[in-house]
Amino acid sequence: MASFLRTLFLGASITLIGAAAHADSNAPIRLVIGFPPGGALDNLARSLAEDLRTTLKEPVLVENRPGASTRISIEAVKAARPDGRTILLGATPPFVLFPMTYARLNYDVDKDFIPIAHLANVPSVLSAGAGQPFKTLPEYVAWVRKNPTGASVGLTNLGGALHFSVLQLSKAIGVPLAPVTYKGGAPLATDLIGGHVPFAADALASQLELHRAGKLRILGVAGTRRLSWLPDVPTIKESGYDAFDRANAAYAAFVPAGTPKDVAAKLEAALLAAMRNPQVRAQVDRMGLEATGLPGAEVTRIMREDRAYWRPIVKASGFRSED
Repeated sequence: MASFLRTLFLGASITLIGAAAHADSNAPIRLVIGFPPGGALDNLARSLAEDLRTTLKEPVLVENRPGASTRISIEAVKAARPDGRTILLGATPPFVLFPMTYARLNYDVDKDFIPIAHLANVPSVLSAGAGQPFKTLPEYVAWVRKNPTGASVGLTNLGGALHFSVLQLSKAIGVPLAPVTYKGGAPLATDLIGGHVPFAADALASQLELHRAGKLRILGVAGTRRLSWLPDVPTIKESGYDAFDRANAAYAAFVPAGTPKDVAAKLEAALLAAMRNPQVRAQVDRMGLEATGLPGAEVTRIMREDRAYWRPIVKASGFRSED
């Protein structure tokens, strides 16, 4: 009888394990993002999900996990089973700058994740309300030197590349620019248009249509080359300041550490194919993003270069987040 019960128990266990494995294999693939619906990354994620449903022939869902400067989404993916069913779509600053600026992080950027695809660059711009008396960056610099009480600069977060770039600009022009943080690009743009903040640094995606509508004015673009959407707007470097040369972020895909190499390679191939899809690329362009579609190894290389660039700048700033 004891032998019979052991055999019965073993058979039942194998059945349950098999059922669990079957259930996991039928679970949808989740694209987890750290932003609410409606933003640039959310729209990119939904375009990718639609493409992946066709190429992988599996259900693909977008899961919004906003909060804590996207750390909630990052920690959720870190804790997920490394089976290829959970993919983080995130911006690179939490992997580049947060280890330098946050006193405590519940993830290790090098040990807890595998980058599998570089999806898009996120161009950034400096802008002002259309009613401001300056129309170019040099004019703004001249204005703020004469009006230092108006030296507030709108930002959507502290501790990111744009924040440190503003600090570098502040040093270059000899005026203590004061960052004013907003909970997102929309409220920042509203205050910029209303004249409540004279100057701002934010992603192009939040500013492009308002610039086209004449509600605000983009004065300069970050990086070292002009943007196709704004061929007549000079780079900040062209205006005489190199503080924003590496201020642009990127969107990339990551899976939890421990994901089998063949699974990660399959997902990488599918994401790169999706980024070559003309419909996806057109949607990305409409959002003010630059489609890339580079392998995961490029994500690692670019983030390593970004860390080397920003480390001395962050250290010199003395900035530290206790959040």
